[in-house]
Amino acid sequence: MKNYLVFAAIAGAVGVALGAFGAHGLKSILTARGTLHAWETAVLYQLVHAVALLSAGLHTSNADRSASWWRRACASWSVGMLLFSGSLVWLSLGGPRWIGPVTPIGGLALIGGWIFLAIGALTHSSAGNDKPTS
Repeated sequence: MKNYLVFAAIAGAVGVALGAFGAHGLKSILTARGTLHAWETAVLYQLVHAVALLSAGLHTSNADRSASWWRRACASWSVGMLLFSGSLVWLSLGGPRWIGPVTPIGGLALIGGWIFLAIGALTHSSAGNDKPTS
């Protein structure tokens, strides 16, 4: 899980940097292109999912049967951040339009991560108990 924690930290740092760069260095360009909102959405989703990834990564240090679902959530969020936020940033900067279909694939990966998290929570056992908690 160390890799997910590192990825979460890097995603958080990059998200803050992109937010600042978009607000200060690129605002006039993004506004002129009409892509400021897409940039802000990319940054927001990246930051939210960096925190979620961090939380899930820390949780998986507990070895119980829900950990595999939490690892799936981490993998899904990592892929989702790269595809969703990455494609929106790329498109905001004038990247080729063929990259557009990648955005909803990334969004599905982000949603999948939340579903994996829910399954992991439902199968989580407390105090080493194998019974799911409610």
